[in-house]
Amino acid sequence: MSREFSKIKESLASWSEIRQLLRGGEQGQLVPVVIPKDRRGFAWISLIFLALYAIGTLNPFGIAIGLLLMLVALVWMWRRAIIEIEEGTTGVRSRWGAITGVLPPGRHYLWLPWDRVDAVVDTSTEIPYSAPIVACPTAENVPLKSIEFFLKFRIVDPVAFVRTIGAGNFDLVLSSAVQDAIRQRGRRVNTERAYDLRGSDVGDMQDALNRQLGRYGVRVTGANIPDVQLPDQYQQHLATREKVAKELSAYEREWELTRKRRIDTLSMEIERAKKTRDARIVEVKASLNKAKKDVARMLEEHETEAQRVRWEIEARGRAELTAAENEAKALRRLAESYRDNRAVLQYELARRRLDVGAKLAESAPQPLVVRTRGNGDDSALSTLLLAQLLPRIAANGKEPH
Repeated sequence: MSREFSKIKESLASWSEIRQLLRGGEQGQLVPVVIPKDRRGFAWISLIFLALYAIGTLNPFGIAIGLLLMLVALVWMWRRAIIEIEEGTTGVRSRWGAITGVLPPGRHYLWLPWDRVDAVVDTSTEIPYSAPIVACPTAENVPLKSIEFFLKFRIVDPVAFVRTIGAGNFDLVLSSAVQDAIRQRGRRVNTERAYDLRGSDVGDMQDALNRQLGRYGVRVTGANIPDVQLPDQYQQHLATREKVAKELSAYEREWELTRKRRIDTLSMEIERAKKTRDARIVEVKASLNKAKKDVARMLEEHETEAQRVRWEIEARGRAELTAAENEAKALRRLAESYRDNRAVLQYELARRRLDVGAKLAESAPQPLVVRTRGNGDDSALSTLLLAQLLPRIAANGKEPH
């Protein structure tokens, strides 16, 4: 890491050296502004005076010499009036020491001796500037070993830059502004987090520098903090902390791998369970469809059976109704025939009465007269014998003759 600030200066050089100084600097220092040496002078005026004197002699040879000297003076003046501004640079033009404008890249002619190019300014290159800040205190007032700040700036208004500050004074202003910005940033950072300054966002610092340097015609186009060095004791502390952080990171990676593995296993089990569930759902749906079909078939069979029973009942009822109607018709006809044959019925009834009377007469008991003597002893014996003979007599009497 560089231990010195970048140096900015302006140089005095001939027109042939301007390009090299603007692009490569001088002795490790940045040269954004070059003051060109005025190479024209007034020697060509003496030639004009000599030419006028030779022509004034009215001698043909003198006139020829005078014309030749006049031509040489004019060529000399034309050649010295040519000014070439390199691409990417801008010339600051002045007249009698007062700045009158700028000269863009290209060829220009300054015929009058009092018209000059005071400076050639590099307006296209982003000039790098490095500023290592030593002993920058942190929020705990612990001085850091160093903070390197790097920025790039470009001169956008060469007239304001040359007229207001110049390259030498700009170096002092820029280094002071950079140190103030870095020290303010360091005061907001704890020592243990000082390494976080490396590569951090320094947009606010860039804006602050642009506000300070804008009036000089300079714009900061980029900035960063490439390196920070802590005191030795804090470096050891941070080395231990980094070791612990690495171990923690290794444990975290191991845990992350274990977690991913478990997640993958659970995901596979979930997928397997989903497949099993889907298969069971398919089976349940198939069983449900089969049950619906069986129920529909059973209902259809029951409806068919009920229809058949209804038809049988209706047929049996119609048959019984028809039989009852036929029997009623037969009875009605029989009643009509009985009504027509009343005499026959009366005769039949009388005949049946006689038959019944004969049967009753046959079954009626017959009287039996037993004559006994007046002796009391004989009467008891005869009564006993009669009691034994009466059933036999009755049985014989009931037999058909």
